Amino acid sequence: MRGSRLLILVFAIPVLLLSATVLSAREYLLVQSGTTLRDSGFFDAVLPGFTRETGIELRVVAVGTGQAIRNAQRGDGDLLFTHSTVDELHFVAEGYGIARRDVMFNHFVLVGPAADPAGVGGSGDVVASLGRIAEFESPFVSRGDDSGTHKAELRYWAAAEIDIGAEPPGWYRSLGSGMGATLNTGIAMGAYLLTDEATWRAFRNKRGHRVLVRGDPRLRNQYGVVLVRPPDGAPSKLAAAESFFDWIVSEAGQVAIACFRIGEEQAYVPNADGVMRECGQ
Repeated sequence: MRGSRLLILVFAIPVLLLSATVLSAREYLLVQSGTTLRDSGFFDAVLPGFTRETGIELRVVAVGTGQAIRNAQRGDGDLLFTHSTVDELHFVAEGYGIARRDVMFNHFVLVGPAADPAGVGGSGDVVASLGRIAEFESPFVSRGDDSGTHKAELRYWAAAEIDIGAEPPGWYRSLGSGMGATLNTGIAMGAYLLTDEATWRAFRNKRGHRVLVRGDPRLRNQYGVVLVRPPDGAPSKLAAAESFFDWIVSEAGQVAIACFRIGEEQAYVPNADGVMRECGQ
């Protein structure tokens, strides 16, 4: 009987070790992010490179930037990957984050119906264009979800001295939805709206809408990664999170970003440490 128990134990030890190896291989990190990186296809194209290199899975929660930050403040997330630099730096300064790095950028664009009732096409000035949209009371659709895109839009309205306020004018509609849903609604309404250029390129339901305003330096859309501080007493994935934090700004991560295309066009410009790498370097 004793010999049988010993035999069972001898066989059980390798099984336990194998189980531990499988669990280790399934290690994952939770990334809180905005919806634009999901909608553009960025995550599907770039993140698998990190998993292949490290064996660590990345699970993304795609919500508006404001909600992503609030989630991380509650300890729900190992990393932030968003596009509101001021809020990201504030998150770190308040002690919720350990460090932040620039990762890449693209640009916002103002899109609208081809008929362009406010006559903003080709102006190159986003603030003046919003002023004309308000003057003509042309329909404008906003994400209204405290996302990085929404925050940028509100800055442009403020610069145009247009008060959207708690009770917005009738021509302005706030949806509280992600970029893809906002594009669908805005296009169906024949409205103007702000989007990032990568999501716009990937979006398939453009109908008669087109980009009307681009090229204003104020439309630059910077993305950053933040290493989230683990809550006291919580199991820590900090070492794994640090490996992604380092990888996305490394040569391998930055080249992977540069190689991500939508159609024939590069979607994002990697700029960690101000170095803009190219695909194939």
